[in-house]
Amino acid sequence: MRHVLLGLFLLLCGSAQAAPAPGALSNPAMETRARALQKELRCVVCQGESIDESNAPIAADIRKLIRERIASGDSDKQIKDYLVSRYGDFVLMKPPLEPSTWLLWFGPAAVLLAGGGVGAIVVTRARKRARTI
Repeated sequence: MRHVLLGLFLLLCGSAQAAPAPGALSNPAMETRARALQKELRCVVCQGESIDESNAPIAADIRKLIRERIASGDSDKQIKDYLVSRYGDFVLMKPPLEPSTWLLWFGPAAVLLAGGGVGAIVVTRARKRARTI
């Protein structure tokens, strides 16, 4: 009898759905779309996090704006274009490959290569000094 009651309890608990977060869209498809879009956009304050992950007040404002624009019927492209017009290509987690964004795409590799080059020069000079002593 205890096993039956435990099974019934687990079944009831498993079928319960969590209440939507405050500000969440009532339509599950639209909410899923909003969450996916939030993961594609960078927090302009945190810079290393998407607005979906960020706790910054501006990220909360952008999440609210995304939901409002989805509810009003805007497409994902229209929402992205609007945010890019306000914050620039940097707001996109994957900015387009254009001359204005080359630094975003190739900057980290350039810094890594420059650091490796400096490291190689330092090691080479140290070896030459060690040989002359």
